[in-house]
Amino acid sequence: MAFIRDKFKVNGDLIEAIRFQLSHSSHGWRVRAMDLLGRTSPWRLSQWWRSHEKDADFIRFHYDRSNNFYRQFLDSRMVYSCAYFRSPNDSLDEAQLAKLDLICRKLRLQPQDRFLDIGCGWGALVVRAAGRFSALASGCTLSHEQVRYAAAQIRNGSLETSASVHEQDYRELNGQFDKIASVGMVEHVGRHRLREYFRSVYALLRPGGLFINHGITRPARIHRDAQTFFIAHQIFPGGEIVTLSDMICAAEQEGFEVLDVEDLRPHYALTCRHWVERLRAHREDCLQTVSLATWNSWQLYLAGSSLAFEEGGIGVHSILLFKPGGTPLPPAPRTPIPPESLGV
Repeated sequence: MAFIRDKFKVNGDLIEAIRFQLSHSSHGWRVRAMDLLGRTSPWRLSQWWRSHEKDADFIRFHYDRSNNFYRQFLDSRMVYSCAYFRSPNDSLDEAQLAKLDLICRKLRLQPQDRFLDIGCGWGALVVRAAGRFSALASGCTLSHEQVRYAAAQIRNGSLETSASVHEQDYRELNGQFDKIASVGMVEHVGRHRLREYFRSVYALLRPGGLFINHGITRPARIHRDAQTFFIAHQIFPGGEIVTLSDMICAAEQEGFEVLDVEDLRPHYALTCRHWVERLRAHREDCLQTVSLATWNSWQLYLAGSSLAFEEGGIGVHSILLFKPGGTPLPPAPRTPIPPESLGV
């Protein structure tokens, strides 16, 4: 908390400073007490009883701070999820565009495919799917600010006839889609509602359709801890990171077939490092829209996330799912990128 209150500053690499601090404090009584609090805090009970309205409140707390704040550390397309680095020298813009194209290729997105992006953020994937792949693309989010920004991007690209973004809960959508993506949204669902989530997506997908579920995962050996408690209260209320096995089990129980799973953990470590560097470089611009405590909290959140991805405390997986109906095509080929090539 002293860092958040600006009682001290870190010059140089914040991620390395956190690594050093953790290596010298991981066995102290205070850390053990906070770990216990993180695992048993009453906020976890809210995962069982949450209304659609409460979900919307949580989303808006995290995403409606200010588009200008997110603009300070995200890439030019405002993509707020794991990038895909073909080389450690790729810029953040290059890596995020590569990630958008990777998703579209995995889904074998074709002209006139009805495509849905659940939790579409600021609309980058919707715009790319419509503009580059000629899909009939739509997205949904509960964030006022994201809808406003995405609508402007669609107008700027003259894509009004093939792309749209709506302020709507995915559970309230109707219709059928050929391809669906959910990128960085499943973290909002919670373990106890995973089957409801996959059931809703299954109903929206036509037989023979493809669904990519891309989200942060928690290794089975890793327990919830003090970092979980901090994120739930300061950054990301209502979020819960589940294991890969929980996700796959819930998807299969609702009828999906798993076609492909890709581990992107090294890419997210590098993505978060870019975000930390950009956030720190744009301090004054950030402080025009958020408080100093908020800016410090986000530095700590992103730097800690980068370290956790690097060291395997959390992961991120892209799961390609198939709704039975005919014979699925083999997963689209991808070029594996070994972690050592990313310097992780």
